[in-house]
Amino acid sequence: MTTARHDPATAPGALRSVAVLLNDRAAADPAMREALLQLRARGHRVTAALPLEPGEAVAMARDAVRQGADIVVAAGGDGTLNEVVNGVVESGCLPHCAVAVVPYGTANDFAAMCGIDPDEPARALALALENEPVAIDVGRMDDRLFINVASGGFGAQVTAETSPEAKQMLGGFAYFLKGLASVKNLTARPVEVEAPGTWWQGPALALSVGNGRQAGGGFQVCPGALLDDGLLDVVIVPEVGTEKLLALARDLLRLGRDSGFEQVVTFRTPRLEVRAPRGLQFNLDGEPVRGERFRFEVLARLLPFCLPASAPLTRGGVVFRQRSRTDAATATRTAAGRVLSRKKRPADGRR
Repeated sequence: MTTARHDPATAPGALRSVAVLLNDRAAADPAMREALLQLRARGHRVTAALPLEPGEAVAMARDAVRQGADIVVAAGGDGTLNEVVNGVVESGCLPHCAVAVVPYGTANDFAAMCGIDPDEPARALALALENEPVAIDVGRMDDRLFINVASGGFGAQVTAETSPEAKQMLGGFAYFLKGLASVKNLTARPVEVEAPGTWWQGPALALSVGNGRQAGGGFQVCPGALLDDGLLDVVIVPEVGTEKLLALARDLLRLGRDSGFEQVVTFRTPRLEVRAPRGLQFNLDGEPVRGERFRFEVLARLLPFCLPASAPLTRGGVVFRQRSRTDAATATRTAAGRVLSRKKRPADGRR
């Protein structure tokens, strides 16, 4: 097992310096307050802070690491976790600090994928202190980091249009309901995807680039992704009829199941570029990003992370059924778009 670090400060059972960044729900939960008091009673140095502005958790996580934190805990949703990851990486102190998550968000896709229970904050905190961190990959889209999934097209649209009130009342199920209401208004967007050995072009309803597997409140958009394999999983859903799309959504809700739809294009790669002449919105760990050109790459085994055995890693633990690890240059051919291997392009040289 490749561990994130081996110094005494992160050895299981050692006393540690822990910085916890909380969202509003975590800060208001008596169970979280009690869990923090228990950590202090056991001799750990624990600080807790509540970021008030979007992006503030990035600076707070960065400063906590530079001030000696062994572990930075994101007690919040996928957005809070994304900010903490960005701050820890920005600190320049890796691998001398690990990240952990206590899920308190709407969808909690990363935590759910790893098997971390949102109803047991004390247990999630104990995981951070008792398990030796493992080194996992981090994805990068242009100058922004992500730890889970960058989902573009339909999924990103649904996430952006789901109201905060619906998220508060229904949690991740709100995304599914919004998706059902929007399915008749879907519009495929022309995209071009280029990776080492792979080129695809066509109208796409959805495009996911996954370091992790799950997005949108429970959809396994990249069901074979592993957090430490040094590759990004790419899944493209080309233009299909409403009936097929609903059937695909149903399959994506079945944890770890491949869709079975031949139209879906999948491949793995360490880097890729996406071009969308009419623009495309990505949901990056829950946060919207819009543009016409995106460059993705994987930063292999960069980040020490405290994970349970159920997390999708390359070895050990309980992992979902995986597709065969074929060469990253291999992709599924589909009539809805053109897939050419070895970077061949049309004769007119169009990019």
